[in-house]
Amino acid sequence: MSSNQMSSNQTAADPKSLMRSIIQRIATGPQMSKDITLEEARAGMAAILAQQVDPIQAGVFLIALRMKREADDELRGILDAVRDTTAPVVAAVDELVDIVDPYDGYNRCLPAAPFLPALLAECGVPAMTQGAAAVGPKFGITHRAVLAAAGVAVDLSPADAAARLADPALGWTYLDQRAFCPALHGLLDLRAGVVKRQALTTVEGLTKPIVGRTKTHLVTGFVHTKYPRIYALLARHAGFDSGLLVRGVEGGVIPSLRQSGVCFNFQDGGTEQPFEIDPAVLDIDVGVRAVPLPDDLPQTIRPGDDEAMTLDTAAAAQAAAQAGMAALGGERGPTYDSLVFTAALILWHLGREPSLAAAGGRVRAALSSGRAAQRVR
Repeated sequence: MSSNQMSSNQTAADPKSLMRSIIQRIATGPQMSKDITLEEARAGMAAILAQQVDPIQAGVFLIALRMKREADDELRGILDAVRDTTAPVVAAVDELVDIVDPYDGYNRCLPAAPFLPALLAECGVPAMTQGAAAVGPKFGITHRAVLAAAGVAVDLSPADAAARLADPALGWTYLDQRAFCPALHGLLDLRAGVVKRQALTTVEGLTKPIVGRTKTHLVTGFVHTKYPRIYALLARHAGFDSGLLVRGVEGGVIPSLRQSGVCFNFQDGGTEQPFEIDPAVLDIDVGVRAVPLPDDLPQTIRPGDDEAMTLDTAAAAQAAAQAGMAALGGERGPTYDSLVFTAALILWHLGREPSLAAAGGRVRAALSSGRAAQRVR
């Protein structure tokens, strides 16, 4: 029997038999474990999303793939399964920027990225961000928490979120994973039990829950050098028209404000290309890498952390919301510079400005007007 015939038979089997077969191959140790096909990964992940697999086996599936290191086709298959449970909505805008920051949030700085979509909208670029309330392994300050603290509706349906994008007075939105992919959102407890980063962490931001009429662009961040290739591979597989991959603080889309760094981008399905960025080009010189956490932030005990004290994310989200709104109103500081840096990168990447410096001038003018802050509602 050929390998293709065997794959077809296995993926056609009942979910329990399929998962048993997959685990027997991927969880056999560092030397003996074997990769599975795209179709098997898709079928196995689909069975997990449909809760047709024992939770223990679902956890083993994710852990074993991580330990042997996921192959490209395995990641493609898992992404396909998640996208199969996501019904994309077409927004009444020609182009859309989909900003994907870490779902598990921030715990070493205040996030500025939740306010990027409103700023881009003021610059004439419809943009969205996505996320969830609390995701492991960091369980940090999320976009949802910051935007909720700023008074933004965070429980919109995909259709309502798309309507916000098409509204000239708004032009941006947040969309929660609970709304656009409830099957994936239902696995948050399972993922918390896995503890470590796994394939779902890699693919969940690439589902394209809302798309533009003609083009949809991905903007996301990374820390480890292996991820630009993986993100670009998956973004092309998902059909993004372009991608901007930023080496950002805590894996987000905001680069370091203190030193030069590297980004990657691709256009029209092409190969990702590296390029260097330097905050000095935008006259950014604040002496910090990112927006610092306030010294007076309270700490709390998070359930399941063995009574260890940790960052009070609710208080931190409130502080991030205040800093973000002030920056959108033109107040200078690290949040302002964070928004200038990344928004300028995005405008340049989209070809809206001929240089990073020119894009920075356009962004600063938008911030000085105060109109971006009026879009946060």
